[in-house]
Amino acid sequence: MPKPFKPSVKLTDNDVTNEDVYKSRRSLLKSMGFVGASTLLAKSAGAAGWFWEDEEEKAAFKGKALEFSQPPEFQITETRTPEDKVTSYNNFYEFGTSKDAPAKNATEFQTNPWTLKVDGMVKNPIELDHDALTKRFPLEERIYRLRCVEAWSMVVPWIGFELGALLKQVEPLMSAKYVAFETLYDPEQMPGQRSRFTGGGIDYPYVEGLRLDEAMHPLTLMSVGLYGKTLPPQNGAPIRLVVPWKYGFKSIKSIVRIRLTDKKPPTTWNRLAANEYGFYANVNPNVSHPRWSQASERRITTGGLLARNRIDTQMFNGYSEVAPLYKDMDLSRYY
Repeated sequence: MPKPFKPSVKLTDNDVTNEDVYKSRRSLLKSMGFVGASTLLAKSAGAAGWFWEDEEEKAAFKGKALEFSQPPEFQITETRTPEDKVTSYNNFYEFGTSKDAPAKNATEFQTNPWTLKVDGMVKNPIELDHDALTKRFPLEERIYRLRCVEAWSMVVPWIGFELGALLKQVEPLMSAKYVAFETLYDPEQMPGQRSRFTGGGIDYPYVEGLRLDEAMHPLTLMSVGLYGKTLPPQNGAPIRLVVPWKYGFKSIKSIVRIRLTDKKPPTTWNRLAANEYGFYANVNPNVSHPRWSQASERRITTGGLLARNRIDTQMFNGYSEVAPLYKDMDLSRYY
């Protein structure tokens, strides 16, 4: 009988907030003409995490309670990021490039009906409707650390199921090597898709990809909820990817298609700036972003809003059990 899977990550709590690397990343978009200077000046303080909006200004979201187990190996005791911060500080450019834009602009986002198609190089292609997303597989709560490429981090109690369980049902062909993901394309609902200015100049729909062995790893999660409820729209409802050892932009949101392929799929940020955002995007404190260091991060938890404490970033975000996936790879080259 196989031994139960035990994650290696051991988190330590530091009450800190975000850093102004946000502005540096947006400068790339500004240089391309997609983020106006007035937007940066007006929102940079809030977007960099220096203050949070009043509770009254946040869009209320009443998620549906979910039934799930709590495997003890994933019930990490360190301080979680408060729910109001997880749901109000987001990168989801389909709803705007400032951190508060998704919560404001996604309030009317309709996720039911929904269809998730899984096809490509598989024996049994399937389609999952909205109800199947939360009922087809047993759900688990997993407390994962989320590390953004902008050098901030959170601790989030995701609810979902292993992507590997879904892929096993469709039975990938022996020739399948990669898994490609695609976000919903619906400009009527997603203002960032209507305007390249609003949406940061991205060529939509947003796309991502993993190697098949990465997708099959037990840590790779398809999330349908957080904090005991279904996902809010701004967090990627109704279903998103969570790959905790990679930078957050790999964890694609509001997925409508998963496709198995024998070729490395294109990924959105890599297409936009290949010298800054690689295909693998593994958290690596030893490989700096061209415009900032990745050696440390600011943790968003319960600390003071102006806290300036930092914590060291861990290789693979602390999930050392994934290291064998990259044996003999030069991770400074395959970043």
